[in-house]
Amino acid sequence: MVHEISLILVFTAGVLSFFSPCILPLIPSYLSLMGGMSPDSALGRPRLIAGTVSFILGFSAVFITLSLLSSAVFTVLGGVSKYLNIAAGVIVIILGLNVIFDFLSFLNYEKRYHIKKRPRSIAGVFAAGMAFGAGWTPCIGPILTGILLLAGQPGETAKAALYLAVYSFGLGLPFLAAAFFFDRFLAKAERLRSSLPLIRRISGVLLILIGILILSGRFAALNIVIRQFQYRYIDWAEDKALPFRIFANWLTWIQAL
Repeated sequence: MVHEISLILVFTAGVLSFFSPCILPLIPSYLSLMGGMSPDSALGRPRLIAGTVSFILGFSAVFITLSLLSSAVFTVLGGVSKYLNIAAGVIVIILGLNVIFDFLSFLNYEKRYHIKKRPRSIAGVFAAGMAFGAGWTPCIGPILTGILLLAGQPGETAKAALYLAVYSFGLGLPFLAAAFFFDRFLAKAERLRSSLPLIRRISGVLLILIGILILSGRFAALNIVIRQFQYRYIDWAEDKALPFRIFANWLTWIQAL
C-alpha cells in the first residue's frame, strides 16, 4: 500500500500538466511529429498511435530518472530531512503562488526543443520524447518540481519511480486520447484554450496544497480523505456508464498497491 503520498494527487498533476499553455496549443504539431504522416490515411492512424506511445515512454524515462535522482538526494541528506521538508514545502508553495499570480518573471524562461527533421522511426520518436521531456519549462516545470520533491520525501527509489510513472501516465493519457480521437480533438482544442487560465489557477492551488502537505508532513491525513472519496465513487460507479466503471477499476487497482 502506498504510504503517505496519494497517487491520485500525482495523477491529477500529470493531467493538468497536459493542459498547460506550452503543451496543449502544440498538440497538433506533436501528433504530426509522432505520426510521420496524415492521421487520416489508412496507415497513418496506427503509426500515429505507436509514435504517441513511444513519445510518452520517452518523456516518462526522463521524469523517472529525475525521480531517482531526487530520491537519492533525500537519502544522502537524510540526517537533515526535517529541514529539507521545510525548504521543499516553501519552494513548492512559492511555485504554486507564482503559477497563479506570475510574480517571478525569471521563471518564465522556456527552453523548448526544436527538431529540424521529423523522426523516421519509433526509436527516433522516443528520443524526441526524451528531448521534449527535458525541455518542457516553465509550464510544467513548477508542477514537475513539486512532484519530484514530493516523490523524494520517503527516500525510497522504488516509490519515487512509481510516483513519477503515475505522473507520466497522467500526462501521457490525454496524449494517447488525442491520437485516438485526432479529428475530435482538433475540433475542440480551440475551445479548451479559453479554459487555460482556469486550469492554470487550479494547477497553482494543487501545488500550494502539495507544498503545505510537504511542510506539515500530513500526507496520511490527505490519504484518509481521498480513500473515503475512492470508496464512495467505486460504489456509485457500479451501475454507471463504462468510462465511470473503468475509472472505478483503476481506483481499485491503486488501492491495492
